[in-house]
Amino acid sequence: MKVDFRNDILPLKDALYRLALRITLDSREAEDIVQETMLKVWNRRERWDEIDSIEAFCTTICRNLALDALKKAENRHVSLDESPLQHPDYAPTPFEQAVSQDRIQIVRRIIDTLPEKQRTCIQLRDIEEKSYKEIAQILDITEEQVKINIFRARQTIRQQFKQIE
Repeated sequence: MKVDFRNDILPLKDALYRLALRITLDSREAEDIVQETMLKVWNRRERWDEIDSIEAFCTTICRNLALDALKKAENRHVSLDESPLQHPDYAPTPFEQAVSQDRIQIVRRIIDTLPEKQRTCIQLRDIEEKSYKEIAQILDITEEQVKINIFRARQTIRQQFKQIE
């Protein structure tokens, strides 16, 4: 199958943005992640024909970049004593940091209210990055049950987050 950037990859940008936004809860960060994803995919264009699913390939890159950005954001505790020269890259305003932290706390509280199996599946999949197969083995359920639990958990999180926002 011949992969074309304009017809096969570019149309994925909205779905990639939604994925990055769901992980980072930051629209500007999500936009940057989608751009970086597109660049990484483009830079690997010689290998496109070897890839079974270009959509899965793009989604995996986007998800990994978003999770990396989330980890960096959580690990970046800027002290009031630090000068701006120590952080030449963009630093969010205190208001943006507060909003982001509030959103993260809301999502965490929603996750905490999920049924145990859904909560565990989300934790293992989205936070610990386990495969469906690994989760199924850990919880002694089928991969299909894992997927159903994750789908229902994400649906609940999305609905409750929209109500709160």
